[in-house]
Amino acid sequence: MSEYRLEMRDVVKTFPGVKALDHAQLKLRPGTVHALMGENGAGKSTLMKCMFGIYKMDEGQIVYEGEPIQIKDPLDALNHGIAMVHQELQPIPERSVAENIFVGRYPMKKALGFYPIIDHKKMYEDTAKLLEEVRMPFDPRAKLGTLSVSQMQLVEIAKAVSANCKVLILDEPTSSLTDNEVEALFRIVDDLRAKGVSIVYISHKMDEILRISDEVTIMRDGQYIGTWAAKELTTDAIITRMVGRELENLYPPRENVPGEVVFEVKDFTSINPKSFRDVSFQLRRGEILGVGGLVGAQRTELMEGLFGIRAHAKGKIYYKGEEIHVSRPRDAIKKGLAMLTEDRRATGIMGVLSVADNVAIASLNEYVDAGIVLNKKKIEKLVADNVAKLSIKTPSSKTLIQSLSGGNQQKVLISRWLANDPDVFILDEPTRGIDVGAKYEIYCIIADLAKQGKSVIMISSEMGELIGMSDRVMVMCDGKVTGFIDGDKANQENIMELATRFS
Repeated sequence: MSEYRLEMRDVVKTFPGVKALDHAQLKLRPGTVHALMGENGAGKSTLMKCMFGIYKMDEGQIVYEGEPIQIKDPLDALNHGIAMVHQELQPIPERSVAENIFVGRYPMKKALGFYPIIDHKKMYEDTAKLLEEVRMPFDPRAKLGTLSVSQMQLVEIAKAVSANCKVLILDEPTSSLTDNEVEALFRIVDDLRAKGVSIVYISHKMDEILRISDEVTIMRDGQYIGTWAAKELTTDAIITRMVGRELENLYPPRENVPGEVVFEVKDFTSINPKSFRDVSFQLRRGEILGVGGLVGAQRTELMEGLFGIRAHAKGKIYYKGEEIHVSRPRDAIKKGLAMLTEDRRATGIMGVLSVADNVAIASLNEYVDAGIVLNKKKIEKLVADNVAKLSIKTPSSKTLIQSLSGGNQQKVLISRWLANDPDVFILDEPTRGIDVGAKYEIYCIIADLAKQGKSVIMISSEMGELIGMSDRVMVMCDGKVTGFIDGDKANQENIMELATRFS
């Protein structure tokens, strides 16, 4: 019998203008957690989509339990015992938890002894048993849309477990989870490992990789770099192998000098009594104001309120000393504000449009001739300038943005707002789901904006990011601001003390 449950040998996959996989390899042993690491664009997700039948390999071979196989599509992969939890969720919010778990493979029974129909009773009973087994206290009959994003992520994991798989692919499974939910996921992973399941674990979080993994495979530019036992690796060693060079510092030096107050918020309160209330703060020219807090602190809701995405009941906003009224995003944009949203797939990129379209969409009025015709030459120059300035890796400006890596998508979204030349940037989780190399590039962009005199509000759930990047940290808990900490005095302890003030 083969030492490996599944092997991917010399896999090649090419997209127009991009060789995504160049003779990539992966070998999975039974009952192990195998971390797959690399920068955004290294080919990790592409390799997994080839394994799961979403993409067809141009070259290469999959050997499963000692026998070469061809996987035609995801259903074929499931039939072989291969399941995948994708980084980007695709829930059916108007259907129940149970229906989402069993979609495409509902338990059936015969009605009137002849016509097959869904056996709802069995489906809900099986779902209840499954959720109890994985220790997820959800109602099988609840609409999925009533759950939080993190809870939906857990349902996706339960769905994969329900397939009784022998190989489970987890692509960034903790990107939306709280610390307690991460611990629950790790318990599930440990249980599956003990049952002999082979688990592929993709994550950019080094502490998770070193804690949960048995082996680590690293990819770079679509190529296989090597596989090591996790206990032999350190964070620095992983980073060096991922990026092909050593990173001396995780954060760029602070060369900005905060000046006068340019943006002020007083007593800002949501129309939702359970959301943000009585929030007041100031933002200075050239300042990076970090915003910390735990899940449910209402940080995103506050920033969406300031940008006109959410309604507010009372409060005032002052910009350069004058009160401004923002009731919709268009008002905010006209006043010199920009907002990078938390979920780039759902509320950021327009996946079916090109890189050029995504860059220019917020400033099209600047590129209209005679009031009716877009000046494509000016738009192309804008895009070319931003691609060069932000080192965006794309085959061309006409490439669909959905085909770029997460880090490059994020740079395109930043380019979109740079085209408007705003003075205030609101960045909500700007490095979520981005590898360490691309993170540093995003940090350099943020630091450079502040150095130019732009003012930045940066929400982050990563403590190191808040401490490493912020001139000041504003901490929220349960919809209220609980305190401010100067950047050079911020640490994990005093941020957490303020983040749990009302808990």
